Amino acid sequence: MPLSTDTTSATNVAEATRRLFVGLFPGADDTTLQRLFTVADRFFTGQQPDYQAVDIKYHDYRHTLQVTVCSTDLLAAHLDYADAKPQLTARHFELCVAAALFHDSGYLKARADYAGTGAKYTYCHVLRSCALAASYLPGCGLSLDEIDLVLGAIRRTGPSPVGTSPRFRNNEEHFLACVVASADYLAQMAAAEYPDELGILYEEFTESDDFVGTPLERRTFKSAPDLATRTPKFWTKIVKPKLEKDFGGVYHLLDTPDGANPYLDAIERNLALITERAAAAEDSCASV
Repeated sequence: MPLSTDTTSATNVAEATRRLFVGLFPGADDTTLQRLFTVADRFFTGQQPDYQAVDIKYHDYRHTLQVTVCSTDLLAAHLDYADAKPQLTARHFELCVAAALFHDSGYLKARADYAGTGAKYTYCHVLRSCALAASYLPGCGLSLDEIDLVLGAIRRTGPSPVGTSPRFRNNEEHFLACVVASADYLAQMAAAEYPDELGILYEEFTESDDFVGTPLERRTFKSAPDLATRTPKFWTKIVKPKLEKDFGGVYHLLDTPDGANPYLDAIERNLALITERAAAAEDSCASV
């Protein structure tokens, strides 16, 4: 079952990740991993002096924790193969977790920023996430080359046309970027609360469009029902091609021996519920 770890608790996710880490890499020092979770928690809960606690409602702390869990699910599945390529080390695991934890940190508002919520930064949050990670990850003991790897993975989560593939320095860096980017889509769309939170997601788009002054006629979604109605096509036309082509099909690592995939199964259930609700809403409007 996807997201089996309680992602409402950062403590639970940190401990589950630590147990997985020491199980996959016996004898490895988990100090850096624990430090990453501690630093991320300080940022998202407002304990870091320069930033407020996260106030965005959809891309919130729980989303970050869900992406982290899914990323480690993918890593564990990959490492389960004795001859898995690329070969990953304990440090690769740590860097992947760092990218997952900080991939949406760009939604955080500076301490003196009182206007709106972090949703206003939707169109630039990837760059802001990279800036924050580059500024604070050295304090977690990451080298410049390691931070470059983390930033590459964060950038991979940003919007880009299907079929585009940025350059990476090696297979390990490319693989980890694909893991985090795949987890970003899989985790949110497989989450049990996904069908109930599309209205919140629409509010984020609205705030960001207002912030950058996007004219009404050029906005991607015209209403919350419009976003819900178009979500199944978003999955089939945008997300699945990205998962397969752009992100190297790493989501197949989660396939079971019988060909099922718990994350995909959860997504299909969510899409069926979204479609059912959209149809009921249309029928209700038609009967008025």
